[in-house]
Order: sequence, then C-alpha cells, then structure tokens
Amino acid sequence: MSETQKNAILMILREMDAPDGKGDVVGRRLVSEIFIADGKAFFSLSVPASEAERFESFCREIEQRVKTVEGITSAMVALTAEKAAGPSSGARPAAAPRQPAPPAARSGGPQPQPQRPAAQKPGVPGIDKIIAVASGKGGVGKSTTAVNLALALQSLGMKIGILDADIYGPSIPRLLALRDKPRSAGGRTIVPLDAYGMKAMSMGLLVDEETPMIWRGPMVMSALTQMLREVEWGELDLLVVDMPPGTGDAQLTMAQQVPLAGAVIVSTPQDLALIDARKGLAMFRKVDVPVLGIVENMSYFVAPDTGKRYDIFGHGGAKAEAERLGVPFLGEVPLEMAIRETSDSGRPVVVGDPDGPHARVYKDMAARVLAQLSSGAGAPQAPKIVFE
Repeated sequence: MSETQKNAILMILREMDAPDGKGDVVGRRLVSEIFIADGKAFFSLSVPASEAERFESFCREIEQRVKTVEGITSAMVALTAEKAAGPSSGARPAAAPRQPAPPAARSGGPQPQPQRPAAQKPGVPGIDKIIAVASGKGGVGKSTTAVNLALALQSLGMKIGILDADIYGPSIPRLLALRDKPRSAGGRTIVPLDAYGMKAMSMGLLVDEETPMIWRGPMVMSALTQMLREVEWGELDLLVVDMPPGTGDAQLTMAQQVPLAGAVIVSTPQDLALIDARKGLAMFRKVDVPVLGIVENMSYFVAPDTGKRYDIFGHGGAKAEAERLGVPFLGEVPLEMAIRETSDSGRPVVVGDPDGPHARVYKDMAARVLAQLSSGAGAPQAPKIVFE
C-alpha cells in the first residue's frame, strides 16, 4: 500500500507548479525519500535558502493535497537548504534563521560568552523553560535518568512535560507504560499522553515498537520539530527533552534551534564513557547552552545479601570530571535492581517508591537542577511564537 501511496504523492507533486516558476519539484529532484508510517507522510524539499520564504506556503499546500491520498491522514513537509558549494553534511531547515558560528575556544582559553540573541531561537507557547538530558554515548541509562528526573521535578511542585527526542530508539513509552496512540486536535496539533501527571510525547507512540526508523537527518529533524512545536503541551514550567545519544547532526541542530535553558549530561564512571561525555558537554558549550551538571549513573552496586559495595564500573569519575571542567556535579545513581525493575515495568522508582532512598537521589538531583536554573544558569527567556 505504501508504494501506491508514494506514487500518488509524487503524482500530486508533479502536477503542482513550484513558486519559483521553474517547474515541478519532482522533475527537478528537490523531493527527498517519502516515508509513510501509520498514515502519516514525511518528506522534505531541498531549496536554496534564499527561496525558503517563497516555498513555505507551497509546503503547506502540499500537505493539504497529500491528505487526499487514500490512507494518508496527515502529512508534514519540511524545507531543507541546499548548500552553494561543498559536500552536504546534513541539511538544516532553511526556514530557521542561520546561526552565526560562535568563536571556538581552540586555543584552550576560557569559553566565550553567548554571542547569539535569544530571539533567534523561538520559544514554544506555554513552556517556560526547556532542558535537555543528554549523553555522549548510548547505554548509560540516559532515558531512565530523564524520566525519573522529570518525575522528581514534578514532585517538587512543577508542571512538567517530557519529550522523547530519540527517534531511532525511543524508550519513553516503555519506561512510562504508555500504549495508547496520541490523538489529533483538529488535524493541526497532537494531544500528548498523560503519564503520572506529566505530559509525554514520543515517536514510539506513533509507530509500532518493532518498526525500525531508517530516516535521514532532515526527516529526523522534521519529526522532532513537529513533536516539539505541534503538540498541545499547555502551560508547563519545564519540558524535559530526552535527547538522542551522541553528538551527531540531530543533536547539534536540536541544540542550535531550540531555546534550551540548560543540559544535564549523563555518564557512567569509566573512562570510555567519560570521554564521550566530554564531547557532549563540549557540543552544548559551543552552541551556548549552559550545562546544568553531570550525573554519574550506575555509580556503584551494593549486594543485597551482604551489603557489600562494589564499584563495578569504577567510581567518582564523573564527579572528578565535573570538577575538572568547572560544571556542577548533580549526584550518583547506584546500579540498583529496583531502578531497573521499576523502569521495565513502566512505573519508575520516583512514583513507585516516592519515599525510598533511590527516589531521594533523583529528587536531590532535581533540586540541584532547579537551583542552577534559578541562579541564572539557564538561557535567557526567548519570545513566544503564535500559530496562526
């Protein structure tokens, strides 16, 4: 069915005159691969950055026409910019303002102060601050940390939402036991699901858990943009974004285009994980996102039968790294069976045992994060945008 739908979409595009008067976008090879999942079509048009404004309304018209294809309930068309010269390194939405490169501290000197005005990163209506939970590599417990940190922040009296930005390996639905599909509000926005009082959104809610996401960079960014800006988040004090692991194009573009008030870096104690954590921290600093602190996950293990402590992955490496880099150390999370079991069951330890010692670890971290934000470590408040 999807091949038939793709052909029908291409036929629609061939019949539409591009706004620059140079013919249809299919014949000019401006259309990316078309991806269809659960009745939603995703693709992008690659146009010169100078033509972005002219093509914006054209994209909206395409979306309306594509919805007439049988089995297609909605469509999202993103604009990506062609580079004038040189090899492509992952296109960026052309409609977004181009960010001037910050002066890099290549000489090893102190990091420069932010150079870009906050107005270049439009905020999300109703959301006061956005923070990212990131890691330099996968497998360090970033998503578990993000979920428990978000719930801990909520326990401190804040209105919280969580966005799973890990398109290729979404974990939030499993960690929060979310099985329902989000519903659409008027065909224009998505209503997030409720998870223990938090609003939650993930690509894992839109596609089957076993469906592989084989998308290129522009498609990933288009999906992230929609989940961030076309979801009815309502009034939130904080939106916690569970970032993809690593420091690739999706992570960099997210950091450059979203008004992040700060980032939390998750690492395990061993040297290999810390090397990658340094890369993640350096990426946020280069795009002027404050680092709120480092978390040492799987910090130690206490045998339940003997009470003996084992430093399986070493211990204290993240704390020492935080001190070396001059960023706050947010706390140590033990390698604990209860945290793993509650995560797998979809009832995180912060709600499953809110008065227990493990929940206290996350609540202490949440308090330190709030202290960083209230002390001015967060980014300046960006202006709100309004959907017409």
